[in-house]
Amino acid sequence: MTTPEYNEWWSIRINDNILGPSQEGTRSMEEYLQVVPSELEIIENDFEKEQLEEEKRHLRLDVDVQKLEPEKLRKRKNKAEEDLDSLKPDYKRLCLSMRTARLGKTSKQWRQEIQEEKIRVDR
Repeated sequence: MTTPEYNEWWSIRINDNILGPSQEGTRSMEEYLQVVPSELEIIENDFEKEQLEEEKRHLRLDVDVQKLEPEKLRKRKNKAEEDLDSLKPDYKRLCLSMRTARLGKTSKQWRQEIQEEKIRVDR
């Protein structure tokens, strides 16, 4: 009668107590056949990676610049609106002054006044 441990030990023995090949540390056939890249190929791949990284950096910079453009336009718009708001009171005062000095007439009103003045002078 044998124990399971003995049966296991016996199954890995070959040719009367000579150990069979161990499966530890062995590589598959695919690993043996895998092509190892040359130094030149490794350098080329590294160079391509660096170029792609540089291109990504440039694209990020372009995006950053494009993000800044609307911000600049928004600031200029706000400045123009502030300038316009500061001019409104001055414009209202000017209009009031023109009305009090009778200068705030339309061109039609001025023509009519000139015609009336001509008629008075001709009489």
